[in-house]
Amino acid sequence: MSEPANPVPKDFEVPKHVAIIMDGNGRWASARGLPRVEGHRRGVEAIRRTIRAAGELGIKIITIFSFSSENWSRPATEVSELMGLLRRFIRNDLAELHKSNVRVRIIGEREGLDPEITRLLVEAEELTRNNDALTLVVAFNYGARQEIARAARAVAEQVASGALKPADVTVEKLGSFLDTSDLPDPDLVIRTSGEQRLSNFLLWQSAYSELVFVPSYWPDFDRATLEAAIAEYRQRERRFGGLVAKTGS
Repeated sequence: MSEPANPVPKDFEVPKHVAIIMDGNGRWASARGLPRVEGHRRGVEAIRRTIRAAGELGIKIITIFSFSSENWSRPATEVSELMGLLRRFIRNDLAELHKSNVRVRIIGEREGLDPEITRLLVEAEELTRNNDALTLVVAFNYGARQEIARAARAVAEQVASGALKPADVTVEKLGSFLDTSDLPDPDLVIRTSGEQRLSNFLLWQSAYSELVFVPSYWPDFDRATLEAAIAEYRQRERRFGGLVAKTGS
């Protein structure tokens, strides 16, 4: 990527993988007397700022919870607007992401999606497959329980076929069937809007992640907010179930 506009101090260590639950678009809009879709539009701008900041700070992987498998239950008009924003984001931003050497990865269930959406997701992954400055993981039509159930089903099918023995089913084996099998677990999970829950996001992968909850709504998220969350992360002692703190990043 290009030379950072705001250089990072040499002693400012950052986590390798940051995952973000982007929450509060609707409430941001309501607080300003605006339609919910305007909050989602401003949320897309926050995504752009965050990707840029992550690259400048030296974060290698950033995962965003863009659309959950439960979001389909929202009003049809809002779902339609969200799909439109996704289409425009990929069409308008993909070339810039590719130019900036950003790799795009999509996790989540693709079966049953609109064929046009599926084509756009595949295009984003294929075009940027060999980029290595930053990996942007987009959790779309994603639910952690559903992901774990799919992985368990795949393992069960292998056991039933004789390709695996029950004794072969380990944490590592089950993890190899998850959508994120080629990615390290997140070091830091950030949720905006002040809510303090994971909401079916990366439940398996976040077993030992540090969780930071920030009060601001997602459309207001910027580099300063990200740096503050990382500063809090750096104060934590990561022991991964042991007695001795480990860096983990």
